[in-house]
Amino acid sequence: MALTLRSETDCVFDEISMGEIMLRLDPGEGRIHTTRRFEAWEGGGEYNVARGLRRCFSMKTAVITAFAKNPVGELLEDLILQGGVDTRFIRWIPYDGVGREVRNGLNFTERGFGIRGALGCSDRGHTAASQMKADDFDWDEIFGKTGARWFHTGGIYAALSEGTPEVIIAAMKAAKKHGTIVSYDLNYRPSLWKSVGGQNKAQKVNREIAKYVDVMLGNEEDFTACLGFDVKGVNKNLTELETDSFKQMIQKVVKAYPNFMAVATTLRSVKTATRNDWGAVCWYDGQFYQATHRPELEILDRIGGGDSFASGFIYGMMTFGDGQKAVEYGAAHGALAMTTAGDTTMARLSEVERIVGGRGARVVR
Repeated sequence: MALTLRSETDCVFDEISMGEIMLRLDPGEGRIHTTRRFEAWEGGGEYNVARGLRRCFSMKTAVITAFAKNPVGELLEDLILQGGVDTRFIRWIPYDGVGREVRNGLNFTERGFGIRGALGCSDRGHTAASQMKADDFDWDEIFGKTGARWFHTGGIYAALSEGTPEVIIAAMKAAKKHGTIVSYDLNYRPSLWKSVGGQNKAQKVNREIAKYVDVMLGNEEDFTACLGFDVKGVNKNLTELETDSFKQMIQKVVKAYPNFMAVATTLRSVKTATRNDWGAVCWYDGQFYQATHRPELEILDRIGGGDSFASGFIYGMMTFGDGQKAVEYGAAHGALAMTTAGDTTMARLSEVERIVGGRGARVVR
């Protein structure tokens, strides 16, 4: 079944994302535990998609989230505004002065190099976004009167509290009621689930959410960890990835969830922190499509590569309605995003199109 999008004239926004946005503190070429200096970025698995669609693909986007009303929250708002993402759906929660009741999330992340992998250390307990409730928002106002052609959220937000899956499902139901396409990135993070039931809880939550999803996204391990679909021939370190095995897995997924109109997964085989094999495959309207495979892709900062794949894929589906173009734009955008620091893209559409067109890295002048 092909995707049917709402008319642009009926919607203020092309896309709305919902999730937590944290302040990323990046030690650059150093280590978290020894640095004397951090560079600040904003980032969040769901937000990164909205920002990519706005900055690289010039789409009108917004974010649904919440912040504690303090200077850290105001810094995050300022960074979001710099990215061009609309902030009207941000809830501001009074700050208690200490953070006992509500706070803003911090994400310490180092990029890794060579044999030393990337490392993340998040500090996000009791955050404003994790405490959002389903009745905090007027969903009919957001998806009906204001209007969005596409709604995106994901498994990171679903893992933050007992209440966040309820918020996700309420938003998805309202979006579908008003004809908005719903996408979800599984984005499995063991650290987020380990204290609340681990992988079993992740699967229980994500299987319920999956019933309301039109476009399901993930990476080489997400469909196994979050939905329980095994991939034949894959070792535990994910060093060798056979595309045909993932296609077989996706066939099982779409049979189990006939509501899925498209499924896409990135395929990343990590050779070193700075050299990855990179590709993607998608299923759409009964057919499989595979992106150009990029072996030994050079990486500066891998964080956000999957989110940039998602934004490129969504752009391709919304603009062309073509599975092959969508997976190519997604893979190219993800590859480019990993050549610069920070969670969010710095790529231009012309650069994505250059990579999709098969042109290389010769100087442009």
